[in-house]
Amino acid sequence: MSKPHYRLRADGTTVMVSDGYRNLVANLGTDRDKAYHGAYALNLLDVQSLLATYRGSWLPQALVDIPALDAARNWRAWQAKPDQITALEATEKRLGVREKVRDALRAARLYGGAALLMWDGSGDPELPLNPAAMRKDGLKRLVVLSPLQLSPGEIERDIASEWFGKPSYYTLSTGSTASQKIHPSRLCVFDGVPVPDSATMSDGWGDSVLLAAMDAIRHADGTAANVASLIFESKIDVIHIPMLMEMLASGQESAIAERLALGMRAKGTNGALILDGGGESPGSAKVRGKEEYEQKSATFSGLDALWDRFMLAVSGASRIPVSRLFGRSAAGMNATGDGDERVYYDHIQAMQELEIQPAISVLDECLIRSALGARPTEIFYSWRPLRQETAKERAEVFKVVSDAARTLAGTGAGELMPIEALSKAVVNRVVEDGSLPGLEAAIEEFGWLDDPDEMDDPLPTAPVPPVENDPLRAEDAAPRTLYVRRDVLNPGDIMAWAKGQGFTDIVPDLHVTIAYSRTPVDWFKVGQSWSDRLDIAAGGPRQMERLGPEGRYIVLLITANELVWRNHEIREAGASWDWPDYQPHISIQIGGDIDLGAVVPYRGKIVLGPEIFEEVRE
Repeated sequence: MSKPHYRLRADGTTVMVSDGYRNLVANLGTDRDKAYHGAYALNLLDVQSLLATYRGSWLPQALVDIPALDAARNWRAWQAKPDQITALEATEKRLGVREKVRDALRAARLYGGAALLMWDGSGDPELPLNPAAMRKDGLKRLVVLSPLQLSPGEIERDIASEWFGKPSYYTLSTGSTASQKIHPSRLCVFDGVPVPDSATMSDGWGDSVLLAAMDAIRHADGTAANVASLIFESKIDVIHIPMLMEMLASGQESAIAERLALGMRAKGTNGALILDGGGESPGSAKVRGKEEYEQKSATFSGLDALWDRFMLAVSGASRIPVSRLFGRSAAGMNATGDGDERVYYDHIQAMQELEIQPAISVLDECLIRSALGARPTEIFYSWRPLRQETAKERAEVFKVVSDAARTLAGTGAGELMPIEALSKAVVNRVVEDGSLPGLEAAIEEFGWLDDPDEMDDPLPTAPVPPVENDPLRAEDAAPRTLYVRRDVLNPGDIMAWAKGQGFTDIVPDLHVTIAYSRTPVDWFKVGQSWSDRLDIAAGGPRQMERLGPEGRYIVLLITANELVWRNHEIREAGASWDWPDYQPHISIQIGGDIDLGAVVPYRGKIVLGPEIFEEVRE
């Protein structure tokens, strides 16, 4: 479509020109084209209108809340020494940093802007905040301020100023006290939708996320309301009464109303509707027309597809997938919604790194000094992944990390890195991702061996590759069936619990099965576990179940990531497994009439011994 422009001639006069596609025959791009006069208008909403919209409808509320919640949901992981991480997380919890950032993001998305006030007990908030002067526990609290309490001042126009293009001060109005000016260095400012040019900012803030999406929201809400209203009009009874207008003109309204009420009452009682069949009027030769009855029903076919289109429009306007915004599964053949979810999480991650992280950079400097009393240069953080991993995925990641550490350790401690450095890095990784719960506490209890010579086997080494054409090298071991188990080293605790729960025929050799391969496999390709002892801490998920043919085996289900990844590792080496998934368990009793609903699962500590390899015994 052509757009008019004005150009200046050499003689100083102007001439209107246009560019773009035009078709005079079809009237495209001309003033007779209906689209020619279309234009976009900026319909700004005031703070009270935005608040009413947010409180009055769940859809705009979801558009505001969901990204703010997702951005702060998994939060961040500090990269520092364990005691430093503990102090940083304690300070974050004391100040409620994650919750306050979420609330500030929510207010910014709704109103177009919001701020976090960093309060250090200073008596004059007009003075700049110096993070380098922050002492331990110097950051007292954080306060979320919305445009209802905080107003930006004049925009700084001095290009030499670090606040160029931003308000040079803010004014706090609480309603109970006089207005107070606040220096911008004391605020973590969040924008809803940043305005490209600060000169076009109407009030010093950005735009609400509802501004551009409002039409789509209104259309969706209006469609839903009309569909709901249509339900009441889904069935309409129509009765044709002869000479109705004449009867109304003669004042027979009450008789007509009584007649219709009587008919509907009869229909409601026995399902029959009695109508006048016509004929001669009493005492008259005039033939009256008969009453006619019909029922009209509204159809709802196609409304679901129409509603889906409006859902997609709102989803596109908010950049939130339909599955996340409306809580419905992905539509279409073989659709999982995984692609939409990844795109959305990438968008949230970009918001974390490009919007939230710069906004709270000064807060982070103050927080580190307030937690530690100093600012170690090596401390930083990373945003945790938004997608929740399943137990299987966590086990697979743990296996990959373990294999990588084993490979690095196999190169020799001094070739790439010190072995103790590698060990500590692995510990930090598995503690952060929760692969081995309680590992950090166990290290504090038993100590850390800084000298690798003090350890019998600091990290399992990678197998040494065989020398080519070595006449002494044996060929691959003959494949055999494989049964791998770990015996329970504290069976007395479990047996005492089992007897107390009414078990009478307890399995004497309590153990956990790791592999049961009827398919022959090379045992040496399977390798061995990292450790010859596995402690499973008390607590955690425990459950009693019946397994096997006709539920013959009564077992205690347990959780242990190392057992899961070892099962996967052995299967990847060629072993078979007769079940779709692997669930670690301990067989308690075979057979017996036991009411498992009355059994309280064993919740104490479980100690497992080394892996024992045997052939399958049917």
